[in-house]
Amino acid sequence: MTRTVQCVVLKTEAEGLDKPTHPGALGERIYESVSKEGWKQWLDRLTTIINENGLNTADVKNIELIEKHMLGFFFGEGDHGQAPAGFQAGGGGKK
Repeated sequence: MTRTVQCVVLKTEAEGLDKPTHPGALGERIYESVSKEGWKQWLDRLTTIINENGLNTADVKNIELIEKHMLGFFFGEGDHGQAPAGFQAGGGGKK
């Protein structure tokens, strides 16, 4: 039986994640509130955040920044979570 959640990203009921995708309380909160599609959208945003800010995911300070972005993206908390200023999805930059 498929597990469903009221997804905070999609703002509708959708198929939930199979297991927590992040450790700790934040991971549990995401597991309870984010759908598979919502998580996929986060991964797309995360790629942008890492690339635009030159983050190293092995650096604890960078992980803390990523978690701030997670709180903003999923739950609207704090000042992070939005796409970087001037970012255009789909490679809308100069050719």
